[in-house]
Amino acid sequence: MALKDKVHEEAVQINEIPWKAFPDALSKGGIRWKMLHASPEMGAWAAIFDCPAGSSFNPHQHVGPGEYLLTKGRMDVRGGKDAGGDSLTAPAYGYESANARHDQTYFPVDSEFYMTFLGPLVFIHADGSPLAVVTWDEAQRAYA
Repeated sequence: MALKDKVHEEAVQINEIPWKAFPDALSKGGIRWKMLHASPEMGAWAAIFDCPAGSSFNPHQHVGPGEYLLTKGRMDVRGGKDAGGDSLTAPAYGYESANARHDQTYFPVDSEFYMTFLGPLVFIHADGSPLAVVTWDEAQRAYA
């Protein structure tokens, strides 16, 4: 068996990457993002998101786990604390387990967070059927 090539390291200057609009079919309120890294060998991808006050991500399910760092603002996940979910104020950290479902992730104030996705993110209709599957390669195409 031949030795496989090593995956090369990568470092990026976040301020040198342009903000782009996150797809309107997957969010509301003008969310922008910067794609930071795609990892085909792990099926992972990382991005930073700029979320204006009143913006939200549409219903979705994390096929694989993910971790996020809220660096600015506030994030209401799974309906927020008053509805049995989580309400976080920056700085805050969160872990999303595999198959975690979010009917809405809402930002009541201007917010920003970094997230690593370990596997696809599936945006869903209200009945749970798939609308769009965002894998590491689909994320790259959406950002391009």
